[in-house]
Amino acid sequence: MQTQTQKLSTLEKVGFGAGDMALNVVISSMMLIITFFYTDIYGLKTTDLALLFVIVKVIGGVSDLAVGQMTDSFLTRWGRYRPWLLLLAVPYGVSVFMVFSTPGWNYDAKLVWAYSTYILMTLMTSGVGVAYISLPSALTADPQERLSANGYRLFLAKVGAFMVTIVVPILSQRWGKGSPAAGYQAAMALMAVLGAVLFLFCFFTTRERVVYKVARQPLGEQLAVLLKNDQWLYLAGACVTGTIGYVIRGSVAVYYAKYYLHGDTGVVSAFMSTGVAAAIIAMVISTWVTKVYCKVKLFRYTQLVVAVISVMIYFLVKPGDTLLAFVLYFALSLIVDLHAPVFWSAIAETIDYGQLKTGKRISGFAFGGISVCQKAGMAVAGGMVGVLLTYFDYQPNQEQTQFALQGIALMLSVIPGFFHFLMGALMFKYRISDAYYGTVKEELQASGYAAR
Repeated sequence: MQTQTQKLSTLEKVGFGAGDMALNVVISSMMLIITFFYTDIYGLKTTDLALLFVIVKVIGGVSDLAVGQMTDSFLTRWGRYRPWLLLLAVPYGVSVFMVFSTPGWNYDAKLVWAYSTYILMTLMTSGVGVAYISLPSALTADPQERLSANGYRLFLAKVGAFMVTIVVPILSQRWGKGSPAAGYQAAMALMAVLGAVLFLFCFFTTRERVVYKVARQPLGEQLAVLLKNDQWLYLAGACVTGTIGYVIRGSVAVYYAKYYLHGDTGVVSAFMSTGVAAAIIAMVISTWVTKVYCKVKLFRYTQLVVAVISVMIYFLVKPGDTLLAFVLYFALSLIVDLHAPVFWSAIAETIDYGQLKTGKRISGFAFGGISVCQKAGMAVAGGMVGVLLTYFDYQPNQEQTQFALQGIALMLSVIPGFFHFLMGALMFKYRISDAYYGTVKEELQASGYAAR
């Protein structure tokens, strides 16, 4: 292990967190507004929307694996992961802007544009995203410092999401001057510039202290080794099920606030922002709770509580019952994200565990695999959202039927709650606590597997 300090400065933690703030320009947009944008602003049919989401996320999963391989293959004077943030920051921003541009073409041409721009943005997001989520393993070897850095990261990520939920709906209305399409394009242009600048800030304020020796291995061999890592597999399963829950609930939040609660633009923005504000508070609470309470137990039980609150929302909140909806949605959003710092710090720990168990270190492929799991969850959720909106006969910009309103309520509550229940249940198989990980580190050092 390197003799230099593994302590991260506050500036470095903020800089690291700025990267996830940049990444959330896309993640939050994909979870909170892209579905509404494509149906009510852009004009896509819900059936086409479902297929689009599935195909794009499959492509994204393949690109994540490819990027994971490339990050393992190249080591520069700036490190293994940070150079990707420097090289792709601007292309990433441009691709975000293009997705939210609405050309005045016929439907088939607009569908091609939607596919092309969404795929391009997905590829750019893979480039910066896989490198970024791999970065904590290189910043420090100290698990508490990783957890702290991830606390900053997830706090700033939620600030980014908060900006998307407030800035985009309000500025799109203000800048659009009667044209929602022009308004969304202008508002997301601002978010795209912000994302590019934040990635550059992340690059210049962080450094990679830990450099692991990564042996070159065929893809099939890496996969075989990774599949022997039972703790990584449980974490991957939790990632898939949790992402499905997050995306379904996030995608329908706009519809719920607009149609189920009969809200205007202000109510829609406030409802989404309430959820994000609760998540920001959760990042702070989680950092303190995990100092005195087992992080794995926190992960397990919070997701089970989310399932209970989800059922409560469905049965207690009636159409137009705005106050109760806000209160319960805040509670759900607070509890659901208490596990987030634990999850992202746990990935690096499962890699160390796998190295000890198999004698081989699978790093980029493991991080890329988690990103693939996110994409898989998004693909399933995106397809489900499109299919469910079609099944419940959702009609854009119209008064919804009782059946449609019931479907929107289910998609915000019970359906995602079920997937969070599965997520919590899977984590009962996960056992890498802080004490256990300390043992893993000691055995790695004794076995000569330590980083330099």
